Amino acid sequence: MKIICIGRNYAEHAKELNNPVPAKPVFFMKPDTALLPPHNPFFYPPFTNDLHYEVELVIKISRNGRSIAEKFAHKYYQEIGVGIDFTARDLQQECKQKGLPWELAKAFDFSAPVSKFVPVSGFASLNDINFGLKINNEWRQRGNSRDMIFSFDRIIAYVSQFVMLRKGDYIFTGTPEGVGPAKINDHFELFIGDELMLAFNVK
Repeated sequence: MKIICIGRNYAEHAKELNNPVPAKPVFFMKPDTALLPPHNPFFYPPFTNDLHYEVELVIKISRNGRSIAEKFAHKYYQEIGVGIDFTARDLQQECKQKGLPWELAKAFDFSAPVSKFVPVSGFASLNDINFGLKINNEWRQRGNSRDMIFSFDRIIAYVSQFVMLRKGDYIFTGTPEGVGPAKINDHFELFIGDELMLAFNVK
């Protein structure tokens, strides 16, 4: 399986990082080794001094597909979860300045903790899903899928033009505003609506 991540999919997040709002989806990938094993803490990596959290809704691909038409994209996912796209912001900035890819900053081991998944059929509308992140029992990020620049279906249609989607792949769909630094001893709690979906500690 692979992890596909959509960047700059919330206008306010793009603005807070002084990035332009994209006219089409921006995506990058993480390997499967970026997943955090269940019930494990996240260990702060030694190669960064500026690790940031980014909470995101995550869709799980349910069937193989390539060049999927947007009107059929809803047939390719049945479950949704929430995850953290950990980013070594200092390494990312260095990569940007040198015109290099971002893998060092985004694709390192355990950089993508992902919650359990729940059926999309349980939501009244996929364009109105509240989600968020608490750290040490304080809200740090809150978002709603209605604020995404590119919808789930648009993301699937676009990405599948370039990369075949396979059953079991994850797509991180972008983070809302409010990203910030993670610290050792932080306690993370990820929510969809009022439901606690994932909790872990930073060590």
